[in-house]
Amino acid sequence: MIRCHLARLMGEQKMKISDVIRETGLSRNTVTLMYKETAKKYDIGALDKICELFDCEIADLLEREVSKH
Repeated sequence: MIRCHLARLMGEQKMKISDVIRETGLSRNTVTLMYKETAKKYDIGALDKICELFDCEIADLLEREVSKH
């Protein structure tokens, strides 16, 4: 499972979804899906804009959670 840490990054910067939308130009739907970790796929351009906004790497935003069998 892929975890998205957008909510954590936003919390650290005290940002709201509307702030991310305004700063990146991404749609509310895109940001909300990433925030709630309900996105089925991630657009490379959207990931790039988020990383640029938070001055972070992809690994800071996305993490592969290994399932424990």
